[in-house]
Amino acid sequence: MSGTADLLLALHSSSDTLAVGLQEWPTVTLAVAPPVVAEFPLGRTLSTELFACVEQVLPASRWREISRLAVAIGPGGFTGTRLTVVMARTLAQQLAIPLDGVGSFLLIARRLRAQGVPGAAAERFVLVQTLPRHGLVAGCYGAGPAYPGGMVELQAPRFFSSEQDLPAGPRLEARVEAAADTVQLLEIATEAARAQRPAPWQAVLPLYPTSPVEPRP
Repeated sequence: MSGTADLLLALHSSSDTLAVGLQEWPTVTLAVAPPVVAEFPLGRTLSTELFACVEQVLPASRWREISRLAVAIGPGGFTGTRLTVVMARTLAQQLAIPLDGVGSFLLIARRLRAQGVPGAAAERFVLVQTLPRHGLVAGCYGAGPAYPGGMVELQAPRFFSSEQDLPAGPRLEARVEAAADTVQLLEIATEAARAQRPAPWQAVLPLYPTSPVEPRP
């Protein structure tokens, strides 16, 4: 990528795989170059490898070329989600640029509908993720022509103790595909950049449907 265009940087760590996406888009024409997306299966080493992985995609010497940032805010692992959100917020603050925070379930919903997965074309459907410690995290999604990608989050992901409590609608697995979902994240940021939508970094916070703090006995 050359340094003659605005750069959009996206971070996604709502699974064990970190994905870093970079989109170059010229400000003069409407042509958009293909995105670059790299995956890093870091697991618990994210805390020590995050900066190095981002630099593999875009060296720190070029970070001032970034005109907009995007980050997946979860739900996801407590440490991984928090670290990428903190990095994105810090960069956005220091560079004085917009930061789009997008739920990882919404990215999955957009991808499933684009892939034509049965159930994802319904007026409303439910994405469900089973937790290892018993219980579920689920969110509800549906058609929203006025929203990016034609998809709207009808009910944000939250914890459910059993399947009987889930919202009505077809149920699909909320399984992250880091690279493909980061492409969705870049598309949302590109559309927001073209529309010059404001996106203050202060409003972007990680989403934790369950508390990282164990309750007292």
